[in-house]
Amino acid sequence: MIRRMQLFCGIVFFGLCIASGFGQTKTFRVLAFYSTNVEQDHVDFATQAIPFFESMARRDHFTFVATSNWNDLNPATLKDYQVVVWLNEFPATQGERKAFSDYMEHGGAWMGFHVAGWMDSRETWPWFADFLGTMFSGNSWPPMPATLMIDDQNHPVTRGMPKSFISPDNEWYSWQPSPRNNPNIKILMTLAPSNYPLGFKDTLAGGDVPVAWTNNKYKMIYANMGHGAKILSDKTQNLFFENALLWLGGRN
Repeated sequence: MIRRMQLFCGIVFFGLCIASGFGQTKTFRVLAFYSTNVEQDHVDFATQAIPFFESMARRDHFTFVATSNWNDLNPATLKDYQVVVWLNEFPATQGERKAFSDYMEHGGAWMGFHVAGWMDSRETWPWFADFLGTMFSGNSWPPMPATLMIDDQNHPVTRGMPKSFISPDNEWYSWQPSPRNNPNIKILMTLAPSNYPLGFKDTLAGGDVPVAWTNNKYKMIYANMGHGAKILSDKTQNLFFENALLWLGGRN
């Protein structure tokens, strides 16, 4: 009788552990925006990123939806998604911008790649300049690999990554003012000094050039990677993308 009770209690305990484990796997919905009428290297990245994130969604048990219709950047659509991703462009109309800023101000989450962080002037969208914490200043050309340094290996999105790694071919942006000087910005990755001079036609000669960060006032990640067809060819960098999206979706 005692042995039966022990077996029964063991089965119940095991079932509770499984149920608890499932309960901790928070599900969430991601809506990714992309364009097909932009620079070809940006289209190439989006074309590869969509199946990459679809595969991740199946593996990590969340919902990933991609659309090239930027009109979907509206309150009625956004309310059904916990994370928004901009793969290769940014909103062009005041209505889309207002819908996005309201979404973020009320607890939404965002991940933007490469050109998603580009603006020609602060006056174009002052809210976004503050949200990003900086402005585009310059770039390297042609696309080249670069050694990236991890600024904080204890952050959830860089957990499990080495102190540095070689990121595949990309066009690298520089920023003014430095996002590192913004008290709301936490830098996650930086171009290593060993890269300089970086580029041939357009050159980043040196200095402190962050490539990925978060604004602590929001649930957001900006990543400068996203130019061309080689971005998703590195396992270490792909781990960063996966960690970042899961963190934005509420997974620890």
